[in-house]
Amino acid sequence: MRKTAALGAAGTLVSGALLAGAITATPAQAGEQHQRGSAEARGVATAAARAAKKGIDWQDCPADWGLKSPVQCGYVTVPVDYARPNGRTIKIAVDRALSTGGKEQRQGALLYNPGGPGGSGMKFPTRITTKNPLWAKTAKAYDFVGFDPRGVGHSAAISCMDPQEFVKAPKADPVPDSEADKRAQRKLAKQYADGCAERSGRLLPHMTTPNTARDIDVIRAALGEKKLNYLGVSYGTYLGAVYATLFPGHVRRMLVDSVVDPSREKVWYQANLDQDIAFETRWGDWKKWVAKNDAAYHIGDTPEKVQAAWEKLRATAKKKPIGGVVGPAELTGFFQNAPYYDSMWASVAEVWSAYLAGDSKPLVENAGPDLKDTAGNIASENGNAVYTAVECTDAKWPTSWKKWDRDNTRIHRQAPFMTWSNAWMNLPCATWPVKQQQPVEVKTGKGLPNVLIVQSVRDAATPYGGAVELHRRLKGSRLITERDAGSHGVTGQVNPCINDRVDAYFLTGKTDAKDVTCAPHATPKPSTTKSVLGALDLPAVR
Repeated sequence: MRKTAALGAAGTLVSGALLAGAITATPAQAGEQHQRGSAEARGVATAAARAAKKGIDWQDCPADWGLKSPVQCGYVTVPVDYARPNGRTIKIAVDRALSTGGKEQRQGALLYNPGGPGGSGMKFPTRITTKNPLWAKTAKAYDFVGFDPRGVGHSAAISCMDPQEFVKAPKADPVPDSEADKRAQRKLAKQYADGCAERSGRLLPHMTTPNTARDIDVIRAALGEKKLNYLGVSYGTYLGAVYATLFPGHVRRMLVDSVVDPSREKVWYQANLDQDIAFETRWGDWKKWVAKNDAAYHIGDTPEKVQAAWEKLRATAKKKPIGGVVGPAELTGFFQNAPYYDSMWASVAEVWSAYLAGDSKPLVENAGPDLKDTAGNIASENGNAVYTAVECTDAKWPTSWKKWDRDNTRIHRQAPFMTWSNAWMNLPCATWPVKQQQPVEVKTGKGLPNVLIVQSVRDAATPYGGAVELHRRLKGSRLITERDAGSHGVTGQVNPCINDRVDAYFLTGKTDAKDVTCAPHATPKPSTTKSVLGALDLPAVR
């Protein structure tokens, strides 16, 4: 969770002919586990029936969406409030790339969510158009379908503050030196929460995981699919778990990768505290790797020396922000790419190494803001707004500052890398301006098929216990564990033990008779050549 930024400015589609041959989808009521007779259950059924009748008007994507033909784009209309399906509506942006196999191989559409909350799935169809080798077999059977969840990107984007102000730097050191520092951060969090209400108040009460799950069922109907094939990563696993609970009879295949703990006790306050500890563990793994490759990076030849170098870098940036814009907050934002993803280990180390060698430009370009990138800044602020809105509205958060202060002070002692940074990011939930809801009790319902769960043991963003908990709750599910590994998003790694089972599941529906433990994917190798580093194409993290 807490990773992918959304797309930028919205565009519009030119209307045209309805896609020929759309299959009539099953209305959403059958197999639904909403409270019997609830207004939301009736609302989903109504919206899904309408969507099934209308279908999706697929067109070439608008030029400023960055999605080239043969990817096609369209919209699906959903209610803002499912208890009032005849009330206000919004349009959910969707896109697709058609399956590469023959008619006899096609098994339908595969819908994807990358996480967040606040992540856009619109790039998912490019796994077909760019011929991603890990997904080539699955692509023969499925159209790959992405979407912007409600509030994200092209789907009625929300905002909580001016995007240019949002990215300005340097920000205050997240680790407080005094009670005055804490009061200042509390004031900023309250202002942010108030800004969400002021700028996005009409949609804010409806920015929840259950509503996004309902949107998915309407998308399913609009696609002409009787049942859903779904791939969810990070927060997308929680979204999938809630969908599976609300609509168990509508699931055909579901794979969840890097799992958010779905228990009501964890979502969302405790989950973020657990995440702080897991990040510290993975930060330690990266420090060991950097020390092992000291010949390449010259940062320190023991983890302790690497940590000392990190503390020195933070102190230097706190005293005088690097390039005038990179302070401790910006350093944490950039360096957390390493504990998130193995694929970033070498890149982050190389940027740090260049700084120590006297070249601060790569660090400034990667950790500092780019005020000229207005579209990117809009996307970044939007992603953060959705993250905050969904987590704050999904569940009840502590309102007592004493509890926040006590818990984060305690966790910081054992996990100083990002505890306070995470606390301030989530603190708007303590003064959230709309009603906070009760999370769905995730469980198995009638008709739910075997769900495949994939998780690495040392994942920082979604600790391993979340996968174990979801596995316990979903009867018949199978858990694939990648031992001695911690990259977030396991199905994106080259590991035949996992990749082959993912293909087999999507192509045949079969899983192993028992849970499986796989050896880790290959350890990243250090950079072999030094280049003049510019801004890296980084995964977006928050």
